[in-house]
Amino acid sequence: MWDRLAPSLIAVGVLTPWDTDAFVIVCESLARYKQATKLVNGSALLVQGPNGFVKNPALTVQREAETTFAQYGARFGLTPSDRTQLKVDAPGAVKGPSAERLLS
Repeated sequence: MWDRLAPSLIAVGVLTPWDTDAFVIVCESLARYKQATKLVNGSALLVQGPNGFVKNPALTVQREAETTFAQYGARFGLTPSDRTQLKVDAPGAVKGPSAERLLS
């Protein structure tokens, strides 16, 4: 995920060196979600517990990872609705008339 998304996020000024730890959480939560999903898909929704069947613990891991991903992913505009809330300036973007244009 880092290799796929980080270059674009850096280019638009969303991901900076200050944000890397938070973006690591996004990447790790997605990896955890995928791993838990694979476990759930390879087993049953209910598994044998000490007193009978219980909800597969991988479902809890999956849900927690999804929640973390959604919370942190929103900060980086990873869904269309999240992107509408972002207000960032791309590095090197012109913020209004340049001094040269004003003086010419």
